[in-house]
Amino acid sequence: MSAVLPSPRTEASRPAARPPPAGTPVVTTVIADAALAPGQRRPASHTVDAVSGSSRHRWRHLLPWVLPVVLVGVWQFFSETGRLPAGILPAPSDVLRAAWRLAERGELQRDILVSLRRVSIGFFTGASTGLLLGFLVGLSSLAHGLLDRSLQMVRTIPHLALVPLMILWFGIGEEPRVLLVALGSLFPVYINTMSGIRNVDPKLIELGRSYGLSTPRLVAGVVLPGALAPILTGVRYALGVAWLTLVVGETIASRDGIGYMVQNARELLRTDVILLAILLYALAGWLADSITRLIERRLLRWHPNYAKGSPP
Repeated sequence: MSAVLPSPRTEASRPAARPPPAGTPVVTTVIADAALAPGQRRPASHTVDAVSGSSRHRWRHLLPWVLPVVLVGVWQFFSETGRLPAGILPAPSDVLRAAWRLAERGELQRDILVSLRRVSIGFFTGASTGLLLGFLVGLSSLAHGLLDRSLQMVRTIPHLALVPLMILWFGIGEEPRVLLVALGSLFPVYINTMSGIRNVDPKLIELGRSYGLSTPRLVAGVVLPGALAPILTGVRYALGVAWLTLVVGETIASRDGIGYMVQNARELLRTDVILLAILLYALAGWLADSITRLIERRLLRWHPNYAKGSPP
């Protein structure tokens, strides 16, 4: 008794596949079609979803720039039509011309580099000190009782109130400016580090101890990963405070830097240069925040809130 075998399907009997939508990459279409079983049609919704997903990704990157571009366009329009007097608010084109003239003389590059040097030294000094104190106070109850209240009292002192003492103690050199930036950067990092360490789940610490981890390994493998997100948030906030404090520090008889540019422009009634300095501060703060967020995503790739495709 012979078994009845199904007759093989010829190429002519197979249903014709639908052509890919316009704009679909050829390589992607060929690979997708090769993965299909004979006679199976490729769903058109897959390609549409991929295209719409890439469009949404591009739009998400362009969306934050929509409002600034619109505001600059409206600003330029009202300035050209005379509704905004140039003495009160110069046009964006006038600000760009002022930047070009300063760059031709080399003053713009010099002032930017001087301010970057001051804020870098002050930030790294203050952030490293805040990180050390945060770990010390967060891990030790004795250090918390001894240091935390005094540090919180110093934190509430306005920076402007310290300027006369800084001049009296250190003169009008670089030290008071860098020290003010360091003080502004210290406390955001300290508070977030201390709070992040003290809020680590105690069950995780007990689990690490049950596995026989030593104190250094417990801190490096359990406490630090659990507190890393708050620490990086404190670093982001400290960078913003560092630039704000630099504005105050560069008003102390400074002869260079972006703050000196503002003081000189105020005496000469150069509103365009004042706006240029404000835009430089804003751009520097945005760049620092963007770099910190990139580092944050790198270090917290294991965290579900920072996984690929998740909002920052």
